[in-house]
Amino acid sequence: MGLSTELKTFLLRGNVVDMAVGIVVGAAFGKVVTSFVNDILMPPISLLLGNTNFSDLKIVLRKAATEGAEVAAPAITWNYGNFIQTVIDFLIVGTAIFFVIKAMNALSRKKEEKPAPAPQPSNEERLLAEIRDLLKKSN
Repeated sequence: MGLSTELKTFLLRGNVVDMAVGIVVGAAFGKVVTSFVNDILMPPISLLLGNTNFSDLKIVLRKAATEGAEVAAPAITWNYGNFIQTVIDFLIVGTAIFFVIKAMNALSRKKEEKPAPAPQPSNEERLLAEIRDLLKKSN
């Protein structure tokens, strides 16, 4: 089998295509969640905390060095506000994924709950049952 044939077989396998679709949908979902956090959730929280923008929270470790009007060395800051924002994004994404998976599991359980028809006994099992019944009658 040639390299191109192997590559084609690999790329057209169902699980690879499913994974690619999942990655694309996941990236789009991440953008939606980030927008939800930044544009919907954080403004009221910022208002409650005194009009604070979390991404602006930082500790200046070293001030910028300037030479006249030019910045010779930029300031070194510890941007813990960005970290807080990222943790909030992660918690919301994790919670959303939890509920999506929980719903999918509930749907798959409903499908599994349908009882399968009882398997029909094989010829050997039917013959053995007849022999058992005949032995019971003779005793």
